[in-house]
Amino acid sequence: MSDPATDPNFLNYKKAEKKALELLAEMKTASTNKVDIELSLLVAVFELHKETAPAATISSIIQGHLKQLVPHYASKTPGGKQG
Repeated sequence: MSDPATDPNFLNYKKAEKKALELLAEMKTASTNKVDIELSLLVAVFELHKETAPAATISSIIQGHLKQLVPHYASKTPGGKQG
C-alpha cells in the first residue's frame, strides 16, 4: 500500500481541502449564519456536478461522502458524541 503522504491523489485532495477551508474562513466573514454557509457549500457541490449528473445522483454523492466523514469527525464533535 502506498504512503498517503506521497500519493499524488491524496496530495491533490489535500490541496483542494486547504483551499476549501480558506474559502470557509472567507465565507464566515460574509455571513455569521451557519445555515447560509452550509447551503451555499451544498449548492457548490451541485454546481460542480450539474453538467454530468442528475440531482438525485449528486445527492447520493454527498450522502456517500458524509458516510465516510462521520466516523472521522465523530470523535471530534463536542463531547465526542455522534450527531
